[in-house]
Amino acid sequence: MKTALTIAGSDSSGGAGIQADLKTMTVNGVYAMSAITALTAQNTTGVTDILEVPPQFLAEQLDAVFTDIFPDAVKIGMLASSDLIAVTAKKLTQYHAKHVVVDPVMISTSGFRLLQKAAVSVLTTRLLPLAEMVTPNIPEAELLSEIKITSEETTAAAAKEICRRFGCAVLLKGGHSVGGANDFLWNNGVGKWFCSSRIDNPNTHGTGCTLSSAIAANLAKGFDLEISVQRAKDYLSGAIADMLNLGRGAGPMNHAFDIKPAYKEEKD
Repeated sequence: MKTALTIAGSDSSGGAGIQADLKTMTVNGVYAMSAITALTAQNTTGVTDILEVPPQFLAEQLDAVFTDIFPDAVKIGMLASSDLIAVTAKKLTQYHAKHVVVDPVMISTSGFRLLQKAAVSVLTTRLLPLAEMVTPNIPEAELLSEIKITSEETTAAAAKEICRRFGCAVLLKGGHSVGGANDFLWNNGVGKWFCSSRIDNPNTHGTGCTLSSAIAANLAKGFDLEISVQRAKDYLSGAIADMLNLGRGAGPMNHAFDIKPAYKEEKD
């Protein structure tokens, strides 16, 4: 069985972060492992507190995983400080990690900046050059490329610039744009649009975590980048379209929508 590791923060409500990653990787057919970078107290209405893991303890988690069950792919999510980013980059280099997918959690959907400038500098100089793929949303792509994204042309230009700067493939997510949820992949000098209709469901907490984890799972299984992205997009659409409705705020998707019925049976 292929394996995948998520390096990210915990979401106590289960919709994003480590919890979403583990569910996604499992349903996408790989053995999922985790290294937790932060604990959050949150639910569908928001985050009330964050407790970062000490960098040395993150290093020990990564040592424990890489020296025993070596991951076939690695997904990286929330890394809230320069020290945590540096430790992650050091360990990925030390163990020659493969199929690294970075979801650069830098700017929230509402536009709130989640990383300070010093941390962004470490992310761009130490971590992104180790990635096979980076999956920014539009505000994050604007920050990484220094290009204002207002059209398909500027979307492509930003993806190309990020690839030029950091040497990795780029999946620029269009979820922040008006209209369809169209993403643009730039890889090895070739661009491709992945187009899909926006699903009328307000409960989409954790979409970025889910998409990047599904991509990593498919890379672990040996699919190429383009097919991995398509399979991940299809999975994400299915999870949203299942119309799970939990909590009083922006709820989670149903990551388990495709689990075989025999294991989903409820008591009569």
